Amino acid sequence: MISEDQKRRVNLPLFNDKIAVGWPSPADDYVERSIDLNEYLVKNSAATYFLRAAGDSMINVGIHNDAILIVDRSIEPTDGKIVIASVDGSYTCKRLQLYPEPRLIAENIKYPPIKIDKKEDFEIIGVVLAAINQF
Repeated sequence: MISEDQKRRVNLPLFNDKIAVGWPSPADDYVERSIDLNEYLVKNSAATYFLRAAGDSMINVGIHNDAILIVDRSIEPTDGKIVIASVDGSYTCKRLQLYPEPRLIAENIKYPPIKIDKKEDFEIIGVVLAAINQF
């Protein structure tokens, strides 16, 4: 009997050669192995969920408007991680800065940092593991 999880798995080929994003390089047709995107992107399925990004405040780290974010709430939100946070009841995706003072940093100079004040209603919801963008 095939489980529901096995029915949903799709293994796709992962080619051995890396693709140049600067100067072109010759490519081989050698497939290293197949890759299951769930296995590659989801480390803890019970704590992982997907969100859709809105806006351009994180564009400089490759999170574009309408990107799908893979978020894991079991990972410790340490300094420098990209997180999903709730600030006064609104959700945002920003880089967490803990030192010298706690704040959330946008990856676009158009947006000022958000200071994390102890008086505010603030909670980190999860750590962003990856973003999937479509072109």
